[in-house]
Amino acid sequence: MAEFAHTFLLVFGQLAVGGLLALSVPEFHEIERGFFKSTACVYLGCGLALLLGKAYLVLFARPETLWSLRGFEVLAWFVFCLCCGVYTYTLWGDPFVLRARTYVLSLFSGIVALSISASTYRQAPLLSVETVLYPLSFLTSAAMLGAVATGMSLGHWYLIQLGLSLDPFKRLFKFYAGTLICYLSVLIFAAGLFLAVGSEATHAGLLQLWADHRALLALRLVLGLCASLLLAYMIWRTLQIPQTMAATGLFYIAVLSALVGEFLGRFILFRTGLPL
Repeated sequence: MAEFAHTFLLVFGQLAVGGLLALSVPEFHEIERGFFKSTACVYLGCGLALLLGKAYLVLFARPETLWSLRGFEVLAWFVFCLCCGVYTYTLWGDPFVLRARTYVLSLFSGIVALSISASTYRQAPLLSVETVLYPLSFLTSAAMLGAVATGMSLGHWYLIQLGLSLDPFKRLFKFYAGTLICYLSVLIFAAGLFLAVGSEATHAGLLQLWADHRALLALRLVLGLCASLLLAYMIWRTLQIPQTMAATGLFYIAVLSALVGEFLGRFILFRTGLPL
């Protein structure tokens, strides 16, 4: 049961890291600072939820894993939350240098933490394609989740800050569409490489996925990736009108689709050890 909880907590960490990345798309001075404050607080909360959950699982549920890779994983997420917390604090003042440095440190520490989390599921040797593809899958998934969540948050801000230029919304949508295509490409590329040059454990996971979890894989593709692609097209068409309120509503549905897809993906990870 502890491993089940570890797996599903990852979605919160991916949302935190990807959301922080997406906050760099709108320019800081073209939107009121309240947008950055509120959105950064949400992502910090996601990071803290993951940290507290994993710390409990390691320190209390399974204390024997404290000095394993799980222990380093908790430490890495602690560093991310610390940096992200300081960055969020700087949004209430004007320490420009500190804000810039803590933002970069937050992103870097988040990438490291996600990479360590990905490594806890790799069963292949260090010198294998899995060493690269596991973190890459986690990071592109995080970018996609963060982009769609930030897009929804920015869309709501148009209801508060009237007369705001549509350019930030369009840029953020393009970022979301790009991360979605990149994530889909990585999944296809990873599945091909796993099949071609993957380790025995990876091949066993692929066989188990196809033999026992085909329906789960189909749901993951249809409800997650295919639905997200369709919604991205609808958002793009809506922004051509332009109609920000309708686009925000579609972003809301896209967030639900992305989250459902990622939770299904984490269930596949739990069952087979594959980052699909």
